[in-house]
Amino acid sequence: MSDIPMQRGQQWLKTLLELTGIPAEIQGHLEATQSQDGDSPEPDNYWLTIDQTNLTSEQIQVLIGVDGSVLDAMQYLANSVLNLSQPPEEQASYTIELNGYRVKREAEIRALAEAAADEVRFSGREVEIKSLSSAERRQIHTFLKEFGDLETFSRGKEPHRHLVVRPASLEEVRG
Repeated sequence: MSDIPMQRGQQWLKTLLELTGIPAEIQGHLEATQSQDGDSPEPDNYWLTIDQTNLTSEQIQVLIGVDGSVLDAMQYLANSVLNLSQPPEEQASYTIELNGYRVKREAEIRALAEAAADEVRFSGREVEIKSLSSAERRQIHTFLKEFGDLETFSRGKEPHRHLVVRPASLEEVRG
């Protein structure tokens, strides 16, 4: 697999940070992904980690933003711009990390998903999870996909879109 998409991502993010007046080095690595069904190809997932060595705590806070909003915005831009005009088979997924934020948040998201699953199983009723970004909702959909007794979907319109976890419908359980 070529490292060209990773190098493009690193250069793009480095340039973006320089334009904001916060120059930093970018480390990149390819995260191995497996498709859920084993058939459909998953896009390569490149992690672009902003080196915080020469950043102040204020710069780190600004780049992460409230609840990761700036990091999410940079990641959205990276995925949009870097995949523009790329054929589908060459498109990649980019995750932007700084100061361990994504890793910590992923653990929090997994804990939220597990708590919601437990509550649905205990109560037999749907549980709504609020205040998640679209990427975080997608993480929970993916994580809970492996539980056949549960189903997830999103309800509402941005910025008031919520993730719903509920018992799987009876037809799906029987089928």
